[in-house]
Amino acid sequence: MHLYVGVDGGQSRTRAVVADDSGRLLGRGSGGPCNHATHAEGEARLRKAITESVGGALAQAGLAPSVRLRGACLGMSGGPDDKRRIVSELVAAETVTVKTDAEAALEGAALGQPAAVVIAGTGAICIARGPDGRIARSGGWGYIFGDEGSAFHIVRLAMRNCLAWEEGWGEPEPKDLAKMFLAETGSSGMLEALHRFYTPEWPRRRVAGLALRVDDLAERGDKVSEWILRNCAESLAALADTSIRQVDSADLGLPVYPLGGVFRSRSVMKRFELSCDSLGSPIRQPSHDGAVGALLLAYRADGLEPPQVRVR
Repeated sequence: MHLYVGVDGGQSRTRAVVADDSGRLLGRGSGGPCNHATHAEGEARLRKAITESVGGALAQAGLAPSVRLRGACLGMSGGPDDKRRIVSELVAAETVTVKTDAEAALEGAALGQPAAVVIAGTGAICIARGPDGRIARSGGWGYIFGDEGSAFHIVRLAMRNCLAWEEGWGEPEPKDLAKMFLAETGSSGMLEALHRFYTPEWPRRRVAGLALRVDDLAERGDKVSEWILRNCAESLAALADTSIRQVDSADLGLPVYPLGGVFRSRSVMKRFELSCDSLGSPIRQPSHDGAVGALLLAYRADGLEPPQVRVR
């Protein structure tokens, strides 16, 4: 029996699965975020996330941490280039492959078939595969230059509206959003709240977590929050449309698989479905998550046709 591991390393958490060569899923594990490893702190975080997630999956499977694996694939947020050396040291496998988390998500969702996957969590990205195997991506530029449609983007839009209103040049009045930000940060004004978001007390993931509060306000009828979520959904649909047009010249109407916490918002999901439908791209539910997608890529890298993954 040969053993394979798949890892989905994201900006919020890392998940791992271990399975045998028949596709029998033996164990799962999880760890913290691991999206950047170009500095000492990021590398330490990556090492901890991989060790915890892979170690947890092996432990659940009743396997020793030192067990030799036939193959492993790790889908990494933030790109694979700065992580190959590190993960090769951490994962004892004959073949170690490092991909992006979007590639792993697409494989898990569509099982190798032509499709697009839109990931909207802390960040946002779309990747599509055409009928001829061509791959195209859109977005995923990170929170400074992009990630439109992400949880961080939702909070950024909400914060900008509140700041502009407080300074006297924004409209309409985002009264409920402002109250939320002041309460969450313990601030007396929006500028003070903004400064708090630049401190270590408010890392990017914690800021992005406030998207849930924006969604709560939209559910209660707050017009500014509704507009923000509509903007988010349309941005995500635009990512899907851009990627699909690059790989589907025959206009086959490739299916779109939505993944990530942002899509738990009913407002976002409804608008996203409407936008994709108008583009001729039906929404589908993923077959598997990104960790299983990475597992399937590990099989492929070892020259195996991926078996049907079965939960133990």
